[in-house]
Amino acid sequence: MASAKDLKVAPISAKDAASLVKRIHYSGSTAATSSLHLGVFLNGRLEGAMQFGAPIDKRKVLPLVEGTPWNGFLELNRMAFSENLPRNSESRALAIAFRLIKKHYPHIQWVLSFADGAQCGDGTIYRASGFALTGIRQNKTILKLPNGKIVTDLTLNVNPQRMGGNASQWKKRGAKPLEGFQLRYIYFLDPTAKERLTVPILPFSRIDEIGATMYRGERTRAKQATAGTTGKAAEHHRPARSNSKGEVSI
Repeated sequence: MASAKDLKVAPISAKDAASLVKRIHYSGSTAATSSLHLGVFLNGRLEGAMQFGAPIDKRKVLPLVEGTPWNGFLELNRMAFSENLPRNSESRALAIAFRLIKKHYPHIQWVLSFADGAQCGDGTIYRASGFALTGIRQNKTILKLPNGKIVTDLTLNVNPQRMGGNASQWKKRGAKPLEGFQLRYIYFLDPTAKERLTVPILPFSRIDEIGATMYRGERTRAKQATAGTTGKAAEHHRPARSNSKGEVSI
């Protein structure tokens, strides 16, 4: 039986990463700012993808770690794994990815990611992989339109003509933020970056205290996920949720 130790992580093309992410990620979309694409292989077959790149608004998050150069950090934009992967695959793949980044991109000091506690999960895998929890806020940016479509306010504001209006206009028509929270996590590749963090590191217990827990798109106060697992017992950043094919996305 395959184990997480059998995984291979290697660079893949943006096209291959996008194809997999669009097929199994709960959002059904990739991030336009992704520039580093790592594939997760099992027995030579691509079963997962991690996309790293710049945040949508770098100016807002750059000050999180004082003294960070403009190109000194990355965001884990998307992470999607199929249910064919064995337990502990996500934490194993992240560990390998971070080693690769440290080796080939030594100027990268830290990695940022967000858990979507309004649609998916509260970031179990991030916590299991050594990320620090640095922020929890009530969701105000993911909107449900009157027709049931779910979009971000940024998407509406960037493409108001194509989207039929900006966020403010859609809110006047009845669009409302999804109930839930957004959780911010940081992984420190450079230990000195942690010392320069300008916001507090929150205890993980805070998630449950304010009712921000979510697993596979379901809000719960009891931790149902086993850290570092895929599929039936996994929950990830950009939360894990099985699609109609039984696959898990983060």
